[in-house]
Amino acid sequence: MLKELGIVIGNDTKAGNIFEELFHNFMEIEYEKPSEYIKLFWDKYEAYAERNSNLNGKMFEYILASLCIRENILPIYMSAKVAFVPNVVYDLMFYSAERGPICWSVKTSLRERYKQADLESIALKYVHRKALSYLITLNETEAKSVKRKIKTGDVIGLDDVVVATNPEFDDLVADLKEFKFELPPTVKVIESNQVVTIEKVSALFPPA
Repeated sequence: MLKELGIVIGNDTKAGNIFEELFHNFMEIEYEKPSEYIKLFWDKYEAYAERNSNLNGKMFEYILASLCIRENILPIYMSAKVAFVPNVVYDLMFYSAERGPICWSVKTSLRERYKQADLESIALKYVHRKALSYLITLNETEAKSVKRKIKTGDVIGLDDVVVATNPEFDDLVADLKEFKFELPPTVKVIESNQVVTIEKVSALFPPA
């Protein structure tokens, strides 16, 4: 299912296979709030006998993507690259008519990795000034620390850091659902009404 949806590329992905085994009917699971959905899925994954800590990040991404499908926040771009933002791959991205790109940087835990997310957010906003960038995590203590850094101005690219199992995540999802999501526009690298072409030159100055 994940492959057909575009969440996973290829057939033999360990995290994808575990997700399919644990949550093959994710469209049927009942929940009241997005944060409850994330906690339900993450707790089940943490209790899984063959759980591998190296797969935590990918599993968290897949759970968040499946939540967005349930909440009809579509289209979702995963492992996304943005024109004119070199050497950055964004975890989850959406494109809104109102703000342009909206990015979720996904980290189960933060430590020093929030710095990378902040730099990636700065790079995004350098090109797309109205873009929004959120760091989504599961670690409440580390999230509080980064929130303080955002308030003091030590972190300038991220709009917020949000714990996916807390009510603040419900607020974020509700806010996102107010946007009109769409396909991003095709980028024309150069636009001009005054274009001198070989054809125009040849027409005026035919070759001898």
